[in-house]
Amino acid sequence: NIDAAAARVLDKLGITLLRVPQARCCGAIPHHLDDAPGGRDFARRNIDAWLPYIERGAEAVVITASGCGAHLREYGHLLADDDAYAESARRIAALSRDVSEVVLAERDNLSELLDAAPPGHQETTGETIAFHSPCTLQHGLQIRGAVESLLIGCGFRLSHVSDGHLCCGSAGTYSLLQPELSKRLLANKIAALEAGQPRQIVTANIGCLLQLQSATSRPVKHWIELLDERINERA
Repeated sequence: NIDAAAARVLDKLGITLLRVPQARCCGAIPHHLDDAPGGRDFARRNIDAWLPYIERGAEAVVITASGCGAHLREYGHLLADDDAYAESARRIAALSRDVSEVVLAERDNLSELLDAAPPGHQETTGETIAFHSPCTLQHGLQIRGAVESLLIGCGFRLSHVSDGHLCCGSAGTYSLLQPELSKRLLANKIAALEAGQPRQIVTANIGCLLQLQSATSRPVKHWIELLDERINERA
């Protein structure tokens, strides 16, 4: 659902998103589990899958999960000592983009889409939502404020989330290996997100999404899904 929403949004912005069926897990999970060779194997397979598209003119590798995006940015470091892959790994890392970076670069086009309401269209803005910024987005990728800015630009109100810099407890395999600590982090995060009585919660990483969804009755979505819905409302 998330990838399909991203494809629709980017298509509306004039960007073609291609799925590469040969690509697999980014390798973050084995890396978290101290299986460095296994993680590097995943990276090599993905480079082999993506590089032909890059050679034919693809401009970026777009990621909808910030956890994967943060790991892709490390490909150059992970394969720095691999003579066969070092250069292509650096190239892929440099071309990796969180979907928020791609949409933000097309902000003017997005505004035109949202402003182009048909006659008689009833504006639906002002819904209050809470945004959980994943650690991998704000700390790993150093992307802060981009998603919030896009959501506000679409007419959503963002509730205040205290201690927004803290983890939700998902953290790759942390929720499996440290369940008690993970649940404490989750309880604190849900309390912070629900304090502003948002109608729904949005985030930017599938791991966070599933973690949050397990502890709240409110809908939890990827922010690109809300953007997709808002654009469809204006169609």
